Amino acid sequence: MSNLTTTDERLPREKLLVEGAGVLSDAELIAVFLGTGTRGASVMTLAAQLLKDFQGIRGLVTASHQQLTSTKGLGPAKSAAILAARELVKRYLETGLNRGETIADSDAMRDFLRLQLRESPSEVFACLFLDNQHRLIAYEELFFGTIDGASVHPREIVRKALNHNAAAVVLVHNHPSGVAEPSQADRRITERLQSALALIDVRVLDHMVVGDLEVVSFAERGLI
Repeated sequence: MSNLTTTDERLPREKLLVEGAGVLSDAELIAVFLGTGTRGASVMTLAAQLLKDFQGIRGLVTASHQQLTSTKGLGPAKSAAILAARELVKRYLETGLNRGETIADSDAMRDFLRLQLRESPSEVFACLFLDNQHRLIAYEELFFGTIDGASVHPREIVRKALNHNAAAVVLVHNHPSGVAEPSQADRRITERLQSALALIDVRVLDHMVVGDLEVVSFAERGLI
């Protein structure tokens, strides 16, 4: 007979150690991060309530510190644990972009961009600046608000590319509507930026549009 305690406070952690993290439910994973419950509520009860309050694990993981600490049962320490978990995932994905793989074909890039941009309430236009072997030099968010021909300035992107000594770029922006289908405005911006960057011999490898459930690639669609 196992000597593992079966109290509600420790079961998720011990289940993870014995069976692996993959067998845990969303509530059990959250319970491991939280560590303990509150007065009158076990850690599993608290985890289940948080999933309900934030409408699932996605809402919880992407919540701000203010949103977390204003929730019953979450003080600064528990809020910090959740925020740290999200940052670890971001850094893990960013590390995946630096392993020498071709950026335009990288699943890690899609995951990284989803985490960076999917939850933004407004449009964000960003660039991945790459070296001549298409490895990541830098990721920068450059323009905010409604992305159209007037708000994305080719001169600024050219300046950034020169500063980074980039040989290529991947353009990125999100659609807060959740629908990643490229618009005619997206295509026009891509053409303008291709022309501007060509003057300094910087290739536009792709333009990625981040939606709620998918990331659409111009290159894969034959649009670039």
